[in-house]
Amino acid sequence: MYASARKPYRGISMEGRLATWYAKITRKDLGEIGRLAQELAKDLPRAARVLEVAPGPGFLSVALAKLGPYQITGLDISQSFVQMASEYAKRESVKAHFIHGSASDIPLEEGFFDLVVCRAAFKNFAEPLKALNEMHRVLKPGSRAVVIDLRKDASWDEIVSYVDQLGLRRMSSWMTKMVFKHTLLKRAYTVKQMESLAAASDFKSSEIIRNPVGMEIRLHKPPNVTEERLREGDKNEAVKLGLDMERGEARLVT
Repeated sequence: MYASARKPYRGISMEGRLATWYAKITRKDLGEIGRLAQELAKDLPRAARVLEVAPGPGFLSVALAKLGPYQITGLDISQSFVQMASEYAKRESVKAHFIHGSASDIPLEEGFFDLVVCRAAFKNFAEPLKALNEMHRVLKPGSRAVVIDLRKDASWDEIVSYVDQLGLRRMSSWMTKMVFKHTLLKRAYTVKQMESLAAASDFKSSEIIRNPVGMEIRLHKPPNVTEERLREGDKNEAVKLGLDMERGEARLVT
């Protein structure tokens, strides 16, 4: 059902003018992206390590970087988006590192990140199950992944309403609606399909919340029981000695 493919994405590559057009359209959604960043940051520890898979022009990664001293990494299959996101982070004076790579073969260290997030891109992955397993691999035990994407059963009226509120010019609005109708909806998953994918992955389960045109898939990597017990033992000993426990630093391998 989830067969391998020669290339790590479905459809045409997001490079050059197409990437520029997508960035222009997505910029209209900065308000929603900012609200999402605020929501994601609520449960993040100080200096949390965050991976955004397929960040595109980098708007969400940069919005998160502005909210705290987080270590932000973005991984995208598009060289154009890696360059755009890097330049955007520089213009916004935030620290965020963007690298080229595939969601189904993430070139980063195992058990490193406190949060993995993927917005509006999962439907384009050629190997979705491998992508979920890679997200699981790079997460620290006890941490979470959040996938936000279009629902296949979103109605045409919902799509039109969503695009209209972006405030695009007439031609851009028409083009965006046609992309939704003839491309994105065909690639998108139903809630049931995402539940099945999550169940088949190393995550084993998921919590899915529907929204007007999409869904938010929440995935958790269970804590390592032995490590948790050791950590609690260390904390208890520190309390007895009147010491503060400092958060350990993990190493990122690129």
